[in-house]
Amino acid sequence: MTFLVTAASGHLGRLVVDALLERGVPASDIVAGARTPAKVDDLAARGVRVAELDYARPETISAALDGVNRVVLISGNGPDRVAEHRAAIDAIRAAGVERLVYTSAPRNDVIDYALGADHKATEQAIAASGVSATILRNNWYTENYLDTVARAADTGEIVAATGGARVASASRRDYAEAAAVALTTDDLAGRTVEIGGDVAWTYDELAAAASEVLGRPVTYTRVSVEQLTEGLKAAGLDAGTAAFVAGIDDAIARGALEQTDGSLSSLIGRPTTPLVEGLRQGLAAR
Repeated sequence: MTFLVTAASGHLGRLVVDALLERGVPASDIVAGARTPAKVDDLAARGVRVAELDYARPETISAALDGVNRVVLISGNGPDRVAEHRAAIDAIRAAGVERLVYTSAPRNDVIDYALGADHKATEQAIAASGVSATILRNNWYTENYLDTVARAADTGEIVAATGGARVASASRRDYAEAAAVALTTDDLAGRTVEIGGDVAWTYDELAAAASEVLGRPVTYTRVSVEQLTEGLKAAGLDAGTAAFVAGIDDAIARGALEQTDGSLSSLIGRPTTPLVEGLRQGLAAR
């Protein structure tokens, strides 16, 4: 059995490779796909096969799939994300891959938001392809808040337009382990699973966690989506990017990240990483 991990030079992809190795998969049975192969030279030194794989160049995807049985398709972040995902799915189908694991976004079928729309379209393309797939709708990564907490070290506040909503975040390592489980077992074949941290926290609790990690008081300042958008533009973001970022807060306020039912901890066989621990580890690694 040979496993391909796409975007292996990224934070999540690299951790998926680590998780596969920790599960006892021989390094020679893992292919690390990366747009710039030199960025995963350390994985090659551990015996992992490295292949050039650029979502924007479908021919590299087809070449990387040679001899591969199962694939983790880690979502891209380019401006043509959906088109690139569709090209990857086409190549995966043509290669006769027996299982596809896709890292999607939470609740994209019940809450409309720009980021979720791209993932929903990708899920639809996977369904249309006929490839046996597992869709892992990953809740937020705790690491997404490292910049926010780092800024709070200077400002003493976290500004957001999320209201009193909750977020069931977990660490990237938690999600990487889940992807490795989905890839190496048949337990989740054909399933779509919402996965997230064991605890759904509020932004007041995020501020309290930041206070503990930073050793200084931090408060949560609530603003409207419109106020946040204008603030982001004043900070130098263009109007489109500011609207996109503020739209994520709006989706959070509408419950996009609140769901938690223990599915992730059940998958990985341990509790998910607590918020304070995830923030502390992430800041220490920077």
